[in-house]
Amino acid sequence: MVKVIALYKKPENIEQFDRHYYDIHVPLVKKMPGLKKFEVDSVVSSPGGESPYHLVANLYFDNHESLKNANSSEEGKTAAKDVNNFARGLIEVMICDVNCP
Repeated sequence: MVKVIALYKKPENIEQFDRHYYDIHVPLVKKMPGLKKFEVDSVVSSPGGESPYHLVANLYFDNHESLKNANSSEEGKTAAKDVNNFARGLIEVMICDVNCP
């Protein structure tokens, strides 16, 4: 299994960010072909106190090929383009192999 982790830094206007994220971006992401599971976590703190992050999104796919197909699909391209509408400069993305012991 492959997981995409999107870390969103705290935006200046959290209310506006959340409105766009949940009302527009999440529905676009959920249309991506091959998406097996999608989670969004609200960051409340870090061990050292306040965190620079606001949200963490986790997108799960069966394998790297499935992720590649999702990203190259029209739905994937639309979701990727939408990031610039609300999170330009606020997002870090990682692709991970899920290793469950």
